[in-house]
Amino acid sequence: MRKASLALFTLIAGLGVATPVMAQHEGHAASTKVAIDPALAAAVADPRRKDDRARDKYRKPDETLAFFQVTPTMKVGEYAPGGGWYSRLLGLYLGPKGKLVGLYFDPNSSAFSEQMQKGIREAAPKFPAEVAGWSGQPADRFSSYTLGDVPEGEKGTFDRILIMRMMHNLLRWNIADGEIKKMRDLLKPDGMIGIEQHRAKADAPYAYTDGSKGYLRETDIIKFMEVNGFTFVGKSEANANPADPANHVEGVWTLPPMLRGATDDATKAKLQAIGESDRMTLLFRKRP
Repeated sequence: MRKASLALFTLIAGLGVATPVMAQHEGHAASTKVAIDPALAAAVADPRRKDDRARDKYRKPDETLAFFQVTPTMKVGEYAPGGGWYSRLLGLYLGPKGKLVGLYFDPNSSAFSEQMQKGIREAAPKFPAEVAGWSGQPADRFSSYTLGDVPEGEKGTFDRILIMRMMHNLLRWNIADGEIKKMRDLLKPDGMIGIEQHRAKADAPYAYTDGSKGYLRETDIIKFMEVNGFTFVGKSEANANPADPANHVEGVWTLPPMLRGATDDATKAKLQAIGESDRMTLLFRKRP
């Protein structure tokens, strides 16, 4: 991980595939088995991902990207790239024939301190060179900008935008409406947004699902996206973890890899046995 990306991640986060069978909205039944494009399978297995592969069993990147119907020729935006775990894979997958664009927070929001605004503005231009270094693809296969400085001609050109474990921050910082609307403008008429997010229990109280614990209710995200101009396409249980009780005092950061608050070996072992968080994996299409 490059130092610039790590610094911003710490500062902010502290932040031809077969079409899957889509779930119906009512009842939230889900399909988890999707066909994996050989090019995606090759990218996931690429030796350059050796340091990232340990988390594949929790993040299921092949099933997730296949469910989002990402193909290797698409123009795909990765929102809030952060530490680069998905950026490295997407660079390998999209670099040869597609286009990967890093979409950074609009730094003009009052939610960010001057230091954070500066960090966002400085990190965005470095993204293409970083992904090029990780993937071995030319830097011109990648681009990046903040949502406060979208270049002319970019609106209506994206096939997909991916929001990976970031909705809780958008909601707790009170910037979700503005950021989602900016992303909606970037999508083609039939473009879609894929969301992976830590999932709270359906009956969890608002105090636990306001974003401060990292967990959100699935029904709330679906309603939010529908209000903001999207149609719910379906969901996958690829990233489900029924062992996660989703009620940690320290929030999702109690679980691996952070293990916040775990001070003894027995507690750490218990949390490691649970694994990473239970996550919803949702797909939404831009509504006319």
